[in-house]
Amino acid sequence: MALFKIKKTERTAVSLVPAWHPNFRNFDRLPDVKVVRTSFFVNCVAVVITLVVLFYFGLQEYKLHEVRLQIADWQRQIDANQKPSEKAVGTYHKFQAQESKVAEVVAYVKSDFVRSDFIIELGQSLPDNIVLDSININESGVSLHGIVQGTFTVATEQAEAYLDQLRADPRLRAKFEATMPGGLNQDSKADQMNFNIFLKAKNGK
Repeated sequence: MALFKIKKTERTAVSLVPAWHPNFRNFDRLPDVKVVRTSFFVNCVAVVITLVVLFYFGLQEYKLHEVRLQIADWQRQIDANQKPSEKAVGTYHKFQAQESKVAEVVAYVKSDFVRSDFIIELGQSLPDNIVLDSININESGVSLHGIVQGTFTVATEQAEAYLDQLRADPRLRAKFEATMPGGLNQDSKADQMNFNIFLKAKNGK
């Protein structure tokens, strides 16, 4: 057994001995003997990346297609409802116009100002030497156009007295403010004068 024992120094010396013949193999030209080649993994990774990219773009294209279909459906609904909507808007405008007229009539009916009673009251309180030839009632007030018998001085006194009478009337004073714009004007007849009295509505209408 001692013959097979090799000292450590001798083993080291043996390992340093060069090979008994030179190695002439060209490793670049030798075939790849691996069971699974490296190019296989590279191709698999490339295929997976390509499939993921295609799936992503395909999903985005599908969503875009769905959005386009939904937009087209909404546009069809808009086109179908456009004419009825325009007709409804026109009807609504007509209704607003009629509503304002109805509101005006309702306000007139509910008002405590009765034209017939007002004209009767003016006629009953009218002095003997004054004649009213027109009464114009509008939203802003009442215009009275009349004639006063007598000379300019007498007619002026009578017209101012009638104006004071209208201002003193408690029922008229509650609703109107009496004024005489323009004063008196000479009539075609020498013994009478024309006047205009305006009863302005205090509530603005």
